[in-house]
Amino acid sequence: MLYPIFLIGLCAFLFSIVLTPACRDLFRRLGIVDRPDQTRKLHIAPVPLMGGVPIALAYVASWSLLALFPSVASPHLARVLRALPACLVILAVGILDDILHLKPWQKLFGQTVGALLAYWAGIQVWSVAGYSFGWSHVPSVLVTVVWLIGCTNAFNLIDGMDGLAAGVGLFATTTILISALSSHNIILATVTAPLIGALLGFLRYNFSPASIFLGDSGSCIIGFLLGCFGVLWSQKAATILGMTAPLMALGIPILDTCLSIGRQFLRNRSIFGADHDHIHHRLLNRGFTQRHVAMLLYGAAGLGAALSLLLQKIPNNRLAGAIVLLFCAVAWLGIQHLDYTEFRTARRMLLSGTFQQAVDAQMRLGSFEQELSAAKSIEGCWEIILDASRIFDFVEVRLSVANTVFQKRLRETNGDLCWCLRVPLPGNGYINFTRPHESLVFSMGVAPFIDVVRKIMSAKCQEFGWDTPPEIMAAGARLGG
Repeated sequence: MLYPIFLIGLCAFLFSIVLTPACRDLFRRLGIVDRPDQTRKLHIAPVPLMGGVPIALAYVASWSLLALFPSVASPHLARVLRALPACLVILAVGILDDILHLKPWQKLFGQTVGALLAYWAGIQVWSVAGYSFGWSHVPSVLVTVVWLIGCTNAFNLIDGMDGLAAGVGLFATTTILISALSSHNIILATVTAPLIGALLGFLRYNFSPASIFLGDSGSCIIGFLLGCFGVLWSQKAATILGMTAPLMALGIPILDTCLSIGRQFLRNRSIFGADHDHIHHRLLNRGFTQRHVAMLLYGAAGLGAALSLLLQKIPNNRLAGAIVLLFCAVAWLGIQHLDYTEFRTARRMLLSGTFQQAVDAQMRLGSFEQELSAAKSIEGCWEIILDASRIFDFVEVRLSVANTVFQKRLRETNGDLCWCLRVPLPGNGYINFTRPHESLVFSMGVAPFIDVVRKIMSAKCQEFGWDTPPEIMAAGARLGG
């Protein structure tokens, strides 16, 4: 049984060795190249794209050799053919993106179609961490689609350096093959072996300095196939941890994707935007060469692979949990070593109470906005503004509106340096706020507070006709002193 599996893997390698340079030269003549931009891209000259094409061709060509082994091919060929449309959709989306540069929503739509086709073909997740979905297709579809799209884009995001995505993919695929052979999962071994051969042959031309890049066509099809293999692996897993072993085997690209999304979220940026701070970027900035970074991340991928294989063989749930904790601890130490400013700042805010203060300030602002909006008189607005000004540590407030001047000293500053901000209102009205320069009380809520005051008081001035002509303002009554 091992002979045909080894043969198709070897043939995929040979096909890839021959087809990759042929496709590379063709794409260069057609102008399908990745041009350097002096920012995110590390190469200095145009390099052909669409490495997914020779990988896919080598994969399919090697599968055709299974016709020589009917006893192996016949039981599984129908199932594999059912999954073929899904793979073709993902490959087509990647090719279109390499050539036409699709928008994020267009890529996501195509990937969703491919994931749904894969679900129809039998690539289905029915349990997570021991929790079974029963016969309900809705959670199964959602989890499967999210997993497949996540794996697809994880390899797309990590493909920013010569040989990285293909090499990490090779480690993950080899891990799944070893697991399949040890558990006598013939169909999983049969579909993974040719991908190993194709990636190994492609790496001959993709390792630094690369003469061809994976492009979206390559990174996406690798990620999608590995996502499918991970589902097939989990379906036969003996452990109740289900998808945990595939997660660990694909740890590097998934971790990099989670870090990227987390950092973009903390900085209030679109998760689809360009990111210059992936794991490999951080390591390169520390002085490592591309080859050294690739080798380092290969080692990390190998550690994740070894732990995932060990997890599969542990019948004791406590020991399995210990392995998962070990994996998480190593990942945490790695993240700490990368020293991301966003996470360091967020941690400092949490430990210092700044985050809790920001949440409290937002809650208080919500109440303040409601109360100020409901006020029907100038005096009512003044009292509400005063109460809120005390909370936000303003030391003096002055309001001039509707022929009246209100002014209140809230506390003494003892000679502290202060700043004053004037909020203009319709007509010639205004509100002055004075605050100590060094005050840290609700500092993140001061700007939103001022915005709320300006918006609501401006609206009330227009609604109730509260204007203040200059000649009347000077003679206004001084209240609340």
